[in-house]
Amino acid sequence: MSDGTKVSGMTRLRNYFLTGFIVCAPLAITVYIAWSFIGWVDSWVKPYIPARYSPDTYLPFPVPGFGLIVALVLITLIGFLAANIVGRAIVNFGERLLGRMPLVRGIYRSLKQIFETVLSNKGDMFSQVGLVEYPRKDVWSLVFVAGEKETEINRKLDKEGDPLVAVFMPCTPNPTTGFLMYVRKSEVVMLDMTIEEGARLIVSAGLVPPPLDRKPPDRKIGASGKPLKIGNPPAGAPLQPARSSRTASSLPNK
Repeated sequence: MSDGTKVSGMTRLRNYFLTGFIVCAPLAITVYIAWSFIGWVDSWVKPYIPARYSPDTYLPFPVPGFGLIVALVLITLIGFLAANIVGRAIVNFGERLLGRMPLVRGIYRSLKQIFETVLSNKGDMFSQVGLVEYPRKDVWSLVFVAGEKETEINRKLDKEGDPLVAVFMPCTPNPTTGFLMYVRKSEVVMLDMTIEEGARLIVSAGLVPPPLDRKPPDRKIGASGKPLKIGNPPAGAPLQPARSSRTASSLPNK
C-alpha cells in the first residue's frame, strides 16, 4: 500500500470522526443538561411528596421527572390561585411583609422585576441587534438594544434629535454576562438579524453567522402598540457623529 493511500485513508477516517463528533457532542451535552436539571428538581421536590403518592414507593426503580411534573403542576396552581381576589390579597400581604425586611426586600424586588421583565409580555425586552464602536475606533462589538425609554439618564444626558439608548454588550461565549451601556442612537448600527441569531453568533464566537439572503425580521412592537423607533441613520449621513474631546470616563458638565 502506497504512502498516498495511507494518508488518504487516515484523512478520511479523521473526517468521519469529526463528523460524528459534531453530530453527537451537541446531542450529548443537551441530554446531559436536561437530565441534570430534571435530577436537580427531583431532589428538591420528591422529599416533600408523601410516600403513598410517590411512584417510587410502588416501583423497584425511581421515576425520573416525577418531581418536575409535580413542580410544574404546583407552580401552575399557584398562578391560578394568585389570579383571583383572594390570591392577590395573600400575595400582597406577603409582599408587604417582605417589604419590611431590610435585606430581603431588596433581593426580592430586584428578582421580581427581572422575572417580570423577562417573562411578561408587557416588557419590550431586547428589540434589535446592533453594532457599537467599542473598545476603540473601527473595532465593532455586537450589542442587544433594549429600546428607547424615558429615564433619569435620558433627561440629564439626551441631546435634541439624538437620544441615548440602553444597549447590553454580552460576553463570549456566555451571553448572560456583559455590560450595560447608554450610547447615542446615531452611534448604533442596527442589524437585521434576530436576537436568537445574535446570541448564537456570540456563543459560537463568530463561527455560526446568520444567513445573508433572507427577509428582514419584523420589528418588535412596543408597549404603546407602535413599532419601536430605532433604526440606522438616513442614507448619506455619517454613521458616527463628530466625537467631542470629552472622554467616556469624564463627568458631564454641570
